Amino acid sequence: MSKSVARLKSMKKVADKVTHNSKLRTNIPAGMAAAGPPLGPMLGQRNINIAAFCKDFNERTATMKPGIPLPTRVKVNSDRSYELIIHQPPASYFLKQAAGISRGAMEPVRETSGKITYKHLYEIAKIKSKDPPLEWKPLKEICVMLIATARTCGIEIVKDLDPKEYGEFLQERKKVIEEQKKQLQEKREAKMLRTA
Repeated sequence: MSKSVARLKSMKKVADKVTHNSKLRTNIPAGMAAAGPPLGPMLGQRNINIAAFCKDFNERTATMKPGIPLPTRVKVNSDRSYELIIHQPPASYFLKQAAGISRGAMEPVRETSGKITYKHLYEIAKIKSKDPPLEWKPLKEICVMLIATARTCGIEIVKDLDPKEYGEFLQERKKVIEEQKKQLQEKREAKMLRTA
């Protein structure tokens, strides 16, 4: 009997050492962390001081252009302290910036939303290689990942890009986007009429 009691006590000591950390994964715009939804409730559920977190995040991202989406990882400790890890902006953000577009293609297989060169791709890969999940991956693997992301955005990767031709392409693309927006608005209105 005493052996089993001693065993239970030792097991209890092991169980007491287990910590249950809460993790939060979200995108927060640079310099724009605010106590309101959706960030405030996520932090509140994890017992983090919302005002202190927002101040900390905004100070750490003050040198960046406001509004850039930043993948953020927050590890919450049992004493309400936290570890804040801010990654580089998503690959799709960099690809769209390099292509000079604000949105990707609605149908990436059928349409091209923009174009970038292999040099752009390589430079983006170098930036993304600083992210903690990617820092041990070779640049070649990161480039392959970026090519896949570019395809889902409808961005074509080319050897050379003529600025004049590309400017004309972007002007034509604006017309296509306006037409797509118009079609989406008509679909929404038709759906609202059916549900009313």
